Amino acid sequence: MSPLEQDYLALSGIQHFAFCPRQWALIHLEQQWEENIFTYKGKEFHQKANQPFVVEKRRNKIVSRAVPIVSHRLKLYGIADVVEFVKRDKGITLDGRSGLWWPTPVEYKVGKPKVDNWDKLQLCAQAVCLEEMFNLTLTEGQIYYGKTRRRLDVLLDAELRRQMKQTASEMHKVFMHKTTPKAEYSSMCDRCSLVRVCLPKMFVRPTVKEYLLEALEE
Repeated sequence: MSPLEQDYLALSGIQHFAFCPRQWALIHLEQQWEENIFTYKGKEFHQKANQPFVVEKRRNKIVSRAVPIVSHRLKLYGIADVVEFVKRDKGITLDGRSGLWWPTPVEYKVGKPKVDNWDKLQLCAQAVCLEEMFNLTLTEGQIYYGKTRRRLDVLLDAELRRQMKQTASEMHKVFMHKTTPKAEYSSMCDRCSLVRVCLPKMFVRPTVKEYLLEALEE
């Protein structure tokens, strides 16, 4: 990476930051990391997708795994789990392949679809990288969830793109200031592999009732 690209951030951090800015900062600013059963399952699940030299040809479809991607506008770089190229009347040319091919990013997740947009934001960032690299506009991508064994079609609409760009911008601001955000405890913290590093409950102020009960017990 050139000196001008030293401020580029890992695209995978989009999901971490959207889920919890403090978690992102602990990983990407403080270089903290711990495994738990959920991170282990995620790594095991991604083993097939993370094979950069595996390219499958299925009739009119080419499946490329672990594809390097970058966006100079977003200043993000990373690896797309899978990019599927389907032969169409419009698209891009591929070396050694005849015709035109249309790319679709496919992100792999070990769990199931989430209520929040964390996974979709990461997929959207991957799509924007592909758009910039291939000079085209994508309308949708897909997320494959291991728990349901189904693909979720994701519409790359204006609102999702706005949220993704805002998240990326906030991520860059935190990186620039090199300040880890304070913890905000929720029930989701208990599933985080960094809970023992983060110690989110230390930042939770007790309610008046809890304080009085604790004082009475003492």
